[in-house]
Amino acid sequence: MISMARATGEQENTGHRAQGSKSVRERRKRTARRTYAVAGGSTLALLAVSLIGIAIGSVDVPLGDLVAALFGGGTATQRTIVWNLRVPRVLGAIVAGAGLAVAGAAMQTVLRNPLGAPYTLGISQAAAFGAAVAVVFGFGSAAAEFGSIGPYLTTIAAFLAAMVSTVLILLLVTYRQATPETLILTGVAVGSLFTAGMTLLQYFASDTEVAAIVYWTFGDVGRAGWPHVAFMGLVVLAGLAYFLSNAWSYDVMDAGTATAKSLGVPVESLRIRGMAVASLLTAIVISFVGIIGFVGLVAPHIVRLLIGGTERHLLPITAVVGGGLLVAADTLARTVLAPIVLPVGILTSFLGAPLFIYLVINGREYW
Repeated sequence: MISMARATGEQENTGHRAQGSKSVRERRKRTARRTYAVAGGSTLALLAVSLIGIAIGSVDVPLGDLVAALFGGGTATQRTIVWNLRVPRVLGAIVAGAGLAVAGAAMQTVLRNPLGAPYTLGISQAAAFGAAVAVVFGFGSAAAEFGSIGPYLTTIAAFLAAMVSTVLILLLVTYRQATPETLILTGVAVGSLFTAGMTLLQYFASDTEVAAIVYWTFGDVGRAGWPHVAFMGLVVLAGLAYFLSNAWSYDVMDAGTATAKSLGVPVESLRIRGMAVASLLTAIVISFVGIIGFVGLVAPHIVRLLIGGTERHLLPITAVVGGGLLVAADTLARTVLAPIVLPVGILTSFLGAPLFIYLVINGREYW
């Protein structure tokens, strides 16, 4: 009787394990299908808003003429509008949005802070201050002209200033074990400090320099030409490749610092390198298109809501969503009060500020 009962129990345990394994496989399949669906849907949405952004503006280009102009047909005016004005602007928005979104996703992961983003941590404001210093002291340029070295010197200045904010945040995380609330408050203080610095520069700057600095703070994806879009694109792709190469380590870090260290993950060095690369992406984007807030906060949360937080899926889809959000915001900014063109940073702030407030009020489960 005992042996029969034992055999029966073993059969039941085997059945439960088999059923559990099947349930796990089904969940993985559902997750994979949802991930592929979100990836495909976000890519199609990006293509759709990009075509709309190229087609509409002060001079609308019908869809048929747009397709013809993209392949060398149409009138000379349509080809000029499409290839010299609209396509670089849309591609610039895609690259800038992707860069800021990837930087935000990486910051949220390495800091384990759902409110982490270039704008909320003061890194965007610091980079803009560095760019403003470059303009005022004459070794940078506000114009993204072909062959000009000014924007690249401005990028260096923006990156160095962004690293000041980054180092402060890393010190708080590494040596003071700062809570997410403390980091955000520090980001607010750092952002205010660098904004005050820009105000001081404007006070002593010439009218032309003041106009350049103010122009920067508005955010405009149309100011970068083809060479600079290509440069931003290469940097963003390199940054995305770096983060993807460390995706497994970031997933382990989500389980906690102690767990990650026990599995051999160099948490401190990985955190420092991740923040440095994210700051570089932020500095590159801001030095060419100005301050664009909240894209780095909104895009990662949209993707996490849809597919969860697996980094190897989260990062590329976040890049696509970030690019699509900025293209849509820029198209709306150009057309909502046409012929007046609104700064795209205004619309992204309208989009991001409510989400930020919601996370502060209801986001305790993330902390």
